[in-house]
Amino acid sequence: MSDEQQQYSIANQQDAIREYAASHGFVVVKTYADPGRSGVEATRRTALQELLKDVISGDAEYKVILVYDVSRWGRFQDTDESAHYEFLCKSAGVPIHYCAEPFPNDGTATSSLLKALKRSMAAEYSRELSKKVIQGKTRIVGLGYWVGGPPGYAYRRLMVSASGRPKQQLRDGEQKHVKTDRVILVPGSKREIECVRLMFSLAVLGNGTRTIANELNRRGFDRYGKPWTGSTVQKIVTNPKYAGWNVWNRTSERLQAKRSRNAAQQWITRQGSFKPIVDQEIFDQAQIRRKKKTDYWWSETDMLHKVRDLLKKKGCLSETLLLKAPGMPSTPTLHRHFGTYRQLYELVGYHLRPEDIFKGDQSKRSILLRRRIVATLKKLFPGNVRVTHLSANSTRSILVVDGLFKVSLLLSRTKYKHGSEIWAVEPNPAERDFITLICRMNRNHDRAIGYYLLPHMHPFEKALYHDGYIQRAHQLRSLAEFYQAVKRLWGERSGARQLRTSFP
Repeated sequence: MSDEQQQYSIANQQDAIREYAASHGFVVVKTYADPGRSGVEATRRTALQELLKDVISGDAEYKVILVYDVSRWGRFQDTDESAHYEFLCKSAGVPIHYCAEPFPNDGTATSSLLKALKRSMAAEYSRELSKKVIQGKTRIVGLGYWVGGPPGYAYRRLMVSASGRPKQQLRDGEQKHVKTDRVILVPGSKREIECVRLMFSLAVLGNGTRTIANELNRRGFDRYGKPWTGSTVQKIVTNPKYAGWNVWNRTSERLQAKRSRNAAQQWITRQGSFKPIVDQEIFDQAQIRRKKKTDYWWSETDMLHKVRDLLKKKGCLSETLLLKAPGMPSTPTLHRHFGTYRQLYELVGYHLRPEDIFKGDQSKRSILLRRRIVATLKKLFPGNVRVTHLSANSTRSILVVDGLFKVSLLLSRTKYKHGSEIWAVEPNPAERDFITLICRMNRNHDRAIGYYLLPHMHPFEKALYHDGYIQRAHQLRSLAEFYQAVKRLWGERSGARQLRTSFP
C-alpha cells in the first residue's frame, strides 16, 4: 500500500483476506505487509522479498498464499514481473488465491487472460497517476510554492495558508496536513546566509568550487557538521533557488526509474517565488565565470596523467588524497569516466593491498547492514519510527521517534589496542546531541551482535572505549526492545534538562 486509499488500506485488505480464508477453510498463520511502499519497484518491498525468500527456501510453514487482488504484487511497468513472482511461488508448491477477484486463479485460459489484463491495468494506473502528479506539481510551482523535499542549505520551509498567511516553520521530517496549505522557502540562519554569499562572492572572482570549499573550511564554516567539498559547493552556486527562483524538474526519477538530469529547457521555473539570498546579478556573474572555467573539457588521458602524478608524489592513492589534491578532476567526473576507484587505480598501475580490499568490502557490507537495521525498526514500529535526513544531499538515515526526537544510528567495530577492547565509532558532529543507538558488528560487518542506547555522543570523537560509561549504557537484547527503551531514555533526558533549568 503506497498511501491511505480506502480500498487498499492494510486493514481493509486484511478483513477481505480473513473473510476469504474463513469461507474456504483456511487459517491465516502469517501476514506479509508493505505499508507506505510504492508498488512500482520491488527492491524497497521488504515484506515481498521476505515472502519470496521463505517460499523459495522451503521455510514457509503454509500451503497457500492469499493475496487481495492481482495488483497487490505491484504496479510494475514490466507486467511480466508480477507474473514471475506468482510463478516462483507456484513452482515451490505454494499456489496463489486472489481474494477480491471475480475469477478463480485456476490456470485456465480465461484466468490467464484476465490476470494479464489486470497487470496491464495496474501498470497503466501508475503511468496515469504519474502524469497527474507532474501536472499538479507544475501548476503549484507556477504559483510560487515549494513542492516537496528538503529545502537545502541556508533555507527553511514555511507553511502558509491558502491566502498566503504564514502559519509555522516546518522542522525536518514534518509535513503539512491541510491540503489547502502550501509551503514556501525562507532564508535560514545568519551564519548559513553568510556562508552562501561568501561562496558566490568567491565564484564571481573566478575561484573554482574546490578552492571555495577549502576557503570555507579554513574560515570555520561547515555543512551540517561536515566540511565543504567541491561537489557540495557546486550544487549551491549553480542552483537558481538562491537568487529567489522556484525551480523544479531539474532531475527526473519517474516511476522509480534511475535518476537522470533534465535539460534546462525542461525545468519548471518561476522567478521571485522566494526571498533571494544573493542578487540575480551576482548569481548570473557566478554562472558566467563558472562556464569560462569549465570550457576546458578533461580528456581521459589528462585525467590519468593527473592521477599518476599524484601517485608518484604520495606513493599511494585514496579518495581523501584525490579530494584534496589541487587541480584534480572532481570525483563525479572520475567516476563517470572510469567507474569505481579500484578500476581507476588499476589503470594507473596502483594495486590495493589485500587488507585495503578487505576493508572496502567490509564497508559495502556495513552499508547494507545499516539499511537492514533501519528497515527492521520501521517494520517493528511502523506508527512510531520514521526516517529522515539532516540535509537534502545526505543519504545517511536519522530515526525520528513519535515525531518528538531524533535518534542517531552508529555501527561499531571492535578492536583491541594494548590489550584493551575498543569500540570503534565515528559519530557525526551534527548528531552528537541525539540519543544514539550503537550496533556492534561481527568481523565481517554483515551482522549485528549487540545493541546499546546512549543519551548522546558528546565525549567521543572517533573511538569509544569499553569503559565505565559504556558499561552504564542500556543494552537491548533485540531491536524489538528499541521503542520502549528509547522512550524511557528520552524521558530521563528531558527530566534531567528540566532539573538543570530549574536549579542552575
